Amino acid sequence: MLQLNPRLKALIGKLWNRFWAGGISNPLAAIEQITYLLFMKQLDELDLKRENDAKFTGDTFTSRFSGNFFLPYDTAKKNPIDKATLRWSYIKEMKAELMLTHVQQNVFPFIKDFTGDSSAFTRHMTNAVFLIPSANLLQGAIAIIEEIFIEIERDAREEGHLFQDIQGDVYEMLLNEISSAGKNGQFRTPRHIIKLISELVNPQLGHRVCDPACGTAGFLLDAYQYIITQLARRNANNNQTFMPDEDGFVRSSITGLLTQDNKEILEQNLHGYDFDATMVRLALMNLMMHGIDNPHVDYKDTLSKGFTEEGEYDIIMANPPFTGSIDKGDINESLQLNTTKTELLFTERIFTLLRTGGTAGIIIPQGVLFGSGGAFVEARKKLVEEAELKAVISLPSGVFKPYAGVATAILVFTRGGKTEHTWFYQLENDGLSLDDKRQRIAGSELPDLVTQWKARDPEKPGDRKAKYFFVPAQELRDKQYDLSFNRYHKAEHDEAVYEEPKVILKKLKILEDKIQHGIAELQRILG
Repeated sequence: MLQLNPRLKALIGKLWNRFWAGGISNPLAAIEQITYLLFMKQLDELDLKRENDAKFTGDTFTSRFSGNFFLPYDTAKKNPIDKATLRWSYIKEMKAELMLTHVQQNVFPFIKDFTGDSSAFTRHMTNAVFLIPSANLLQGAIAIIEEIFIEIERDAREEGHLFQDIQGDVYEMLLNEISSAGKNGQFRTPRHIIKLISELVNPQLGHRVCDPACGTAGFLLDAYQYIITQLARRNANNNQTFMPDEDGFVRSSITGLLTQDNKEILEQNLHGYDFDATMVRLALMNLMMHGIDNPHVDYKDTLSKGFTEEGEYDIIMANPPFTGSIDKGDINESLQLNTTKTELLFTERIFTLLRTGGTAGIIIPQGVLFGSGGAFVEARKKLVEEAELKAVISLPSGVFKPYAGVATAILVFTRGGKTEHTWFYQLENDGLSLDDKRQRIAGSELPDLVTQWKARDPEKPGDRKAKYFFVPAQELRDKQYDLSFNRYHKAEHDEAVYEEPKVILKKLKILEDKIQHGIAELQRILG
């Protein structure tokens, strides 16, 4: 992810505040409506770019805004709408009182259908609604988005970044602004934790990657960016360097430089599911904003009886919902754990979705690590006995603040492997303060965690007094598959040295004599 300049950040905040003041205070509704406007702008920009490219190459070009558009209910096609009036450059020049009606009645239906009947986007946009209530809000939002795109063009020209990468990160920043303000961050996994999990599971080109509870598709997006970064490194010349970002990770902005074959392989192998229709639309938009033209995100409850996939994926990255329950009658029969707790059911679901040899990196509440209930023990036993449980990484309890203070951990496991040793690491500093403000601080341990992970060697089990070490599988069995760090960590205690009672008593007597002497001296002075 690029570091957006202060002007872009200020404009993003201004856009959000405009919606808040305009009466759309629900964060999900606001981000969805903003996304629709950004898409309107993006379609126009891409069309103009392709037209210019065709002029340069001599290729034939047909604008998506040429010809007529007919509204879905106009089956007789008696009322053609000139597509040229549906493009952003036309809309932004309209008078405010005409603009709102035109966008509601003509432009938005066109946007909903622009990718064609068979696409996931069109399918999930069927029930989408344009909610901007006033011409003033719409006109003001369009003006701010125009400013944002002017700034993106300036940044691309002066800083050498790709336009599409900056645009995608503007959208990501918009999501993050809502999250960091605590307005509706519960569906957002911190970006640096997502990047950490990518480093741990190491997705590669050709891997089928899935997030069975994808939210806004942050994990899928970073898997995509992680893979293109690896491709860029392999193709780089000897003089090319890749600098880590502020979280200590390297992510290269080269989406526009992918070969068409690699792009198609990547897009075909990224799959997400969510049981919230708004989340599905946001996920699709987020991925498309980052240059993924045909994302595969679907509306499905992966715990329900209607979900039938098993053994499909090489990599799973997820932060599934926890501290919740599901009605027992709705649970898929293939899930064997005797529980309704979603954090346990998702752990089993993720296991079943993996191919033999596939690896998962998932976030779970720390209660899963040591819960004494039968389903908790069985879930941990399954990971140890039927998979290779590679790592248990304890995260600080403030990682999800300001919206949740629950302590969490990352599990990394490979289906079909054999657990002989499990690597434990206790992360105490993730580079941000652990209060509600979550401000950046020095001393992040994330780079060290990744370094130690890549260098780990079970032949060198490590010091149990340190931050990381191996635990043999038999020891896990002996302790009821307890996976909590402190169960195996040996804390160092400084030996306390106490003086003999007679010495202490003597010191007290000397002190008492001094006090009495001082009191007598005061009495003498006061007469």
